[in-house]
Amino acid sequence: MGQRNSMSKKYFPIFIDLSEKKIVVIGGGTIASRRVKTLLEFAEKICVVSPELTEALQELHRQGRIAWLQEVYSPDKIKDADMVIAATNQPSVNQQIKADCKHMEKESGRQILVSVIDDRELCDFYFPGVVQSGDIVIGINSGGKSPALTKQIRKEMEEFLKCNSIY
Repeated sequence: MGQRNSMSKKYFPIFIDLSEKKIVVIGGGTIASRRVKTLLEFAEKICVVSPELTEALQELHRQGRIAWLQEVYSPDKIKDADMVIAATNQPSVNQQIKADCKHMEKESGRQILVSVIDDRELCDFYFPGVVQSGDIVIGINSGGKSPALTKQIRKEMEEFLKCNSIY
């Protein structure tokens, strides 16, 4: 089997149990808010590290649904993480987060899944559009190549499941 270059890599869709995984989101902006909102349907151990949060994330923190470290990023914030979302508005910080995760993987021998919002080449996984209705969960992804189409399909699937729901 030949090696694929990073632009032609295909990602296998997989569903994993995140219920007991520690997820750390670095950044408190709009994209971080969307990621956290989706992840809360599947995980309870979510910590957001950011000096500031969107109003939506502040509300989730007030409700006790997420932990918030009101600090700038440092490697000690991810040392026990199973999954890290690098969602700052600073590409150099996001790149450093990825490098720190890889360094920790080598030291600990365990994998830390990383998604870097502004550089798909650094991602271990792509964050899908998620549609959920009862026990049905659908993940939609274009590998970052067509976010508009992914969003359209997600909306159409949501409508389809509403119209055809047996729940």
